[in-house]
Amino acid sequence: MSVVTSQQSFSVLVVDDEPSLRKTIRASLAASGYTVTEAGTGGEAVGVVRGRPFDLVLLDVNMPGMSGVEACRQIRALAPRTGIIMVTVRDAEEDKVRALEAGADDYVTKPFRFRELIARLGAVLRRTHMDTEVSGLIQAGDIRMDLERHLLWKGEEEIRLSPKEFDLLSFLMKNQGVPLTHLKLLHAIWGPEYGSELEYLRTYVRMLRKKIEKDPARPEYILTEPWVGYRFRNPSDPDQATRPSEEE
Repeated sequence: MSVVTSQQSFSVLVVDDEPSLRKTIRASLAASGYTVTEAGTGGEAVGVVRGRPFDLVLLDVNMPGMSGVEACRQIRALAPRTGIIMVTVRDAEEDKVRALEAGADDYVTKPFRFRELIARLGAVLRRTHMDTEVSGLIQAGDIRMDLERHLLWKGEEEIRLSPKEFDLLSFLMKNQGVPLTHLKLLHAIWGPEYGSELEYLRTYVRMLRKKIEKDPARPEYILTEPWVGYRFRNPSDPDQATRPSEEE
């Protein structure tokens, strides 16, 4: 599902050192209504972004010269509100973590399906164009959270959470669809001095899944990003791809 409409065309910078792949992606995105610009290197991409704004950047991790991760870091510094999606090689989990820590909003893995790419672009666009301070209420599927009163409901049932459970779930829900690294979650919930205590996260995620998931072993809301972290999925959002996940 694309968020591009006939009234608004979003701009995408496609960065890859393979001209044939850039051409294929450009044609597909243009057919979906996006305005596409190409760059063949990370350095070229940084220069292009310095000269004009983009709504989205699709950036390959592995390129000669300036790496995609370094390009991501520089682009994020130049354009804080631009959506950045990194293209990584399947199973290169370290690249995914490095990309997210450099400021990427999301990633897709090669080989990717074009439908998945469009969904990720649409989800990132919505996040970068929405006002996150509209309400103290967050809704996802049949889960409803009141941030001000620290209350959570699943359907009509109130779910009791400990303060730390509430902090973790609210942070995940505020970042719906965003892959969050273990390090980012530990820093956000426990503090900057934490970073290696993965068992804290696993324990609290297990407890939350038992409280909000129909089947904690096959979660619909709190998905595991293998070796990376977690992603909160809103099952009511068609742009948030359904992907299998198992409880750790």
